[in-house]
Amino acid sequence: MQKMWVQFAKRGRLRFTSHRDFQRAFERAVRRAGVPVAYSHGFTPHPKVSFIGAAPTGCASEAEYLEISLTDWCAPEQVRSALDDALPPGLDVITVAEADADQVDSRSPSQLPSRASSLASWLAASWWEIALPGAEAGAVGRALDAFLAAESVAVERLTKKGTRSLDARGAVLYADMVTDEGADADAPAIRCVIEHQEPTVRPEEMLGALRVVAEFEAPAPPRVTRLAQGTWDAEAEILKPPPL
Repeated sequence: MQKMWVQFAKRGRLRFTSHRDFQRAFERAVRRAGVPVAYSHGFTPHPKVSFIGAAPTGCASEAEYLEISLTDWCAPEQVRSALDDALPPGLDVITVAEADADQVDSRSPSQLPSRASSLASWLAASWWEIALPGAEAGAVGRALDAFLAAESVAVERLTKKGTRSLDARGAVLYADMVTDEGADADAPAIRCVIEHQEPTVRPEEMLGALRVVAEFEAPAPPRVTRLAQGTWDAEAEILKPPPL
């Protein structure tokens, strides 16, 4: 059985696609593309596809990942092209690589997962851009400074089991504000690295933390994009992506 790691993007209006909707769309795309996906055994066989750490509905992403098992050997570029053609525009397959347990990524220092590790072990944090249309850059900067100066900032999330308190500050490994051409042209933006915890703090909860520490309110709905996933190198302040 051959295993493939797949990186794909959610762009434009497709950012509103829920994770469940994407699962169905991907399984249909696999069939249309003729990719020889492996199926589980049992009364109701299902495709052996592992979806890892989906972005919240409404967030765009350049770095969504999944692992797929195949029954026959295929060239990664062949799989990438076939899946990309079968998916609607906005759900775009960026890279496909074979999960080769015998290969070690020479670019990675020893403290990072090896190429032989599971894909999930590489996805320890996300790099987010939170663009704030209509916000005043000075107000955003002051709120972010107050957030970073705090030891902890409690935010609440409503779950099926009731209200749960999360420490938004403890999950943020790095954060900065950008107003240059790299951000949305009409909005200051916060770029931050959020560690994947259980449960993982969401970008909307980081904005909630700014409300707690500085009474900052976004004047318009934020535009949130996941730029990358990977393993955080604190010394170099770099998020190292999986070796696809």
